[in-house]
Amino acid sequence: MFLFRLFKILRVVYVYGLDELILGHERVRGLAALVRRLFFWRRIDAPRAVRLRRALERLGPIFVKFGQVLSTRRDLVPLDLADELARLQDKVKPFDGKIAAAVIEQALGQPPERLFKRFEAVPVASASVAQVHVAELPNGRKVAVKVLRPGILAVIESDLALLRIMAWLVEKLFSDGKRLKPREVVAEFDRYLHDELDLQREAANASQLRRNFQGSDMLIVPEVFWDYTRREVMVLEWMDGIPISQIDTLREQGIDLKKLSRFGVEIFFTQVFRDGFFHADMHPGNIFVAADNRYIALDFGIVGSLSDYDKRYLAINFLAFFNRDYKRVASAHIESGWVPANTRLEELESAIRAVCEPIFDKPLAEISLGQILLQLFETSRRFNVEIQPQLVLLQKTLLNIEGLGRQLDPGLDLWDTAKPFLQRWMNEQMGWRALWRHLKQEAPYWAEVLPALPRAVATLADPERQAKLVKATEQMLEAQKQRNEWLATIAGLLAALLVILALMLR
Repeated sequence: MFLFRLFKILRVVYVYGLDELILGHERVRGLAALVRRLFFWRRIDAPRAVRLRRALERLGPIFVKFGQVLSTRRDLVPLDLADELARLQDKVKPFDGKIAAAVIEQALGQPPERLFKRFEAVPVASASVAQVHVAELPNGRKVAVKVLRPGILAVIESDLALLRIMAWLVEKLFSDGKRLKPREVVAEFDRYLHDELDLQREAANASQLRRNFQGSDMLIVPEVFWDYTRREVMVLEWMDGIPISQIDTLREQGIDLKKLSRFGVEIFFTQVFRDGFFHADMHPGNIFVAADNRYIALDFGIVGSLSDYDKRYLAINFLAFFNRDYKRVASAHIESGWVPANTRLEELESAIRAVCEPIFDKPLAEISLGQILLQLFETSRRFNVEIQPQLVLLQKTLLNIEGLGRQLDPGLDLWDTAKPFLQRWMNEQMGWRALWRHLKQEAPYWAEVLPALPRAVATLADPERQAKLVKATEQMLEAQKQRNEWLATIAGLLAALLVILALMLR
């Protein structure tokens, strides 16, 4: 199975000329020239970004989803590729309703006709991981039944194994490999996928978000019916609403679009700074609007979490942007440890100013905070900034929210809506009241740690422990040397496979 899948991927690489992307680096330039001579009859006219998108679509839904994740990593992926990958659509043919019924019976112990008063075998929505059916509980409540696609785990594991190999090759072949963290990107994608495969986890995310916004006049989160929810099946309250993308319909129904756009920004900042827990998949397909002008959130497979440190760092940066204090932005990056310690503050400040200053000449309503972050990610490459995964997820969500808000109200002033919120939050976090609150929260921890501190210091100073650390470092360097030797072997094997494939196709 693995080798068959590998052969298919190599064939797609050949057909769409993706070897130009793989072998375009100076380290393997000679191999690239050899491949071009061997495939002299091949004609490739489409731009590389279009070819990459088509290849991922050809490889199937898992690779499509990976492309969608890559499109959000503009700190890592060239802009032409990121823009094209953002066009990927995850539309999958639904599986048979009888199979869905079998999955429900296996998970819940009874067939749908016994569990529900009514169950519609034809799904109303279908994606790569699951599909949704309409049903009615015995008490008459209408619900959405989400059923996991059977056999999806084996396909995902096979494709993830190949992606890990590709990521390892990128890290070893490219000079920027370690900074780009390809293996961490694949690991992040792995986590997202496996989270989506556990519908009980998704239900817990929905339940947490619903609790955070209980009684809100801005956001509705459907109720989870835990008696009908397992890893393979999730049952949620059915939500009637208008898809957020249907702007004309919203106007016809008398929805206040300006209020809605402002709500979107407030919901985002509330999730981030009040709760540190945010819905990270807020694209138009996952958002409806209720008749009372509130948002309806759906699909909770991907959420983000932020620590108090992350929240404070973000607030400092956002407020510094609002006040055009580029030196504070630069110092915050250095203090966070994301920039190497030897980075010159003035040089980083100058680079940030070059990104932001032209933007501030525009009217506030035309300024895109999401676009500023994208350009800062581009600038970060010069300074070897290590972008944190949770903040990249946040940036992707901010772009979605901002784009959505501008669709609803082209005059939306994101800055005017966000700045008072951030200032209020910072005021609550600073000063003696915040200090006293933190001391009370940390008191149990310090009571436990302080008595053991002398022993911990003595352990670190132990000569035997230091010798073990030196030995471990030597072993790690030896393992690195062996991996480098394997690299040449693997690159040669891949080239040989491409040659064999070309001869077979010819």
